[in-house]
Formats: sequence, C-alpha cells, structure tokens
Amino acid sequence: MPAIPLLDDAASVRKLEIMTRRIVNEVMAGEYHSVFRGQGMEFSEVREYQPGDDIRTIDWNVTARTGAPHVKRYVEQRELTVIFAVDVSGSTLFGSHARRKRPFAALITAILAFSAIRNNDRVGLLLFSDRVERFIRPRKGRKHGLRVISELLHEPEGRGTDIPLALRTLNRLERRKAVVFLLSDFQQPGIRQALSVTNSRHDLVAISITDPRELTVPDVGLVQIEDSETGGRLLIDTSNAGVRRRIEEEMARRREETARLLRSLRVDHIALRTDRDFARPLVEFFERRAARLSHE
Repeated sequence: MPAIPLLDDAASVRKLEIMTRRIVNEVMAGEYHSVFRGQGMEFSEVREYQPGDDIRTIDWNVTARTGAPHVKRYVEQRELTVIFAVDVSGSTLFGSHARRKRPFAALITAILAFSAIRNNDRVGLLLFSDRVERFIRPRKGRKHGLRVISELLHEPEGRGTDIPLALRTLNRLERRKAVVFLLSDFQQPGIRQALSVTNSRHDLVAISITDPRELTVPDVGLVQIEDSETGGRLLIDTSNAGVRRRIEEEMARRREETARLLRSLRVDHIALRTDRDFARPLVEFFERRAARLSHE
C-alpha cells in the first residue's frame, strides 16, 4: 500500500494528486463511469415514429404539422454533483500504524474526487467536526479538484463529531440531488434520522474508516487512554484478558450496529481499514453498484 503524504503543505497536495491520478488511471479506470444516475432526463430530438416506440412519447404538434407520427427522444443527463462530507473530528487523528484515519480519508476523497472530475462531474466538499468547518461549492475541473484536496489541510476548530449537523447543512446548501460520500469512523450514536433524510434527498454512500486497534486490544499492561474528542482519560489494564475481551466486544457491537443501521436505510456502505488495501473494496463497490443498476 502506498504511503500517504501528510498533507501539511502545498507540495504534499501535489504528491497526493500524482498518487491518486495513477490509482484512478490504473485501478479505477472505467469503474466510476455510469454507476450513478444523472439528474433526470433531458430532451434530445424529435424523429419519425418507429414500430416499438412508446406511443406516450408521440409529439402531437410535429405529427399534425408533418402528417406523419413523430416521437420525442430523451437522454439521461450525465452531469453529476458529487459532494464529500468528511469527518475531521479528534477521533480521526487516531492511528496505530503508518496511516492515521484523517490522511487515509483524504486519500480516499482524492481518488473519488479525481474519478468524478475525470467524468466531468461537479465536485464539492464539506468538512465537519462538532461544527461545519468548511463548505466548498461543487464545481468542475482539475484546478477546483486541487482546491478541494488542499482544503483537507484545514486544521479543524472542533474536536467532537456532529454528523446530523453536517448533513442538515449539506441538505440546506445543496438543493439539487447529489451523490454524497460521507467519510467517518461513525463513532457517534443517534444518526438514523439524519442519514434517512439525506438519503431521501440525495444518493448517500457511507464510507466507514477503521483502525486495527479499534478491532483488537494488545496486551501491553496498564495503559492510560484519552478520548480525543472529549479529553476524558481512563486507566485500563490490558493484561487482563477479560478487560480486553469486553472492550473488543463493545467495539464490535458498535461496528455491527452501524452496518445494520446503514443496511436498514438502504445506504450503500464501503467499509475500509487503514491497514488494508483500499482499492479492492472501492472497485467491488462500483461493480456491485453497476450490477444493481443494470437490473433496475
């Protein structure tokens, strides 16, 4: 897996662009295109009626004028609006390996953003913690894509997480239907209604990001842990197998609860880990999405 630039200066943003463009060209080529619906149907042309045409599409004005039946043809609008709602709360600074969750989220955002830009879609960004940190309105083009990525350099003012606030703000600021990628570690409870409302207005895709130390607790004796969002501290004895098991069971319960919630709302879910390959889960998502749309 490639090392992720720290995103601490303009040069690192350029490095991230180079890295993501290679991934987009080599891995994501052809995967992104046509797996999201456009903004509806737009008029294309009027042509003579042919056997098998839907009679409901007959243009009666042209038919009366020419004396021969004509039909209206429509094509799907391919231009999409894609918005990335990225969690930059304190918990995203956690990382037990070479990758912290926040730079990892930046990499995934960059890959999907440049895939969208390559597809001539409009791309926007909303950064959030326990407040809305930044909102960049959707636009097209490489220059705008670089601005979106560079905004991930922003040092957030908040430490907590407020997913409902972020989604309410997005719904208010973006009236037209958009594809919304929500990147978070989803450690906040009470988000069902916000997810449901946004999914009804937009095409919502949840990308959960997990660190391996959120799955298993190592035996390293007495450890003082600090909540990166609240600042609260707790001393735990990791040498105690029962303590480790209870912590792991609680973390597993939360992950399954999030996955079950997303399934119940029919929100597409991409589960990623900072210590594993990210390309395969992304490609598999697009493949599943394409297969589902082909049957609709």
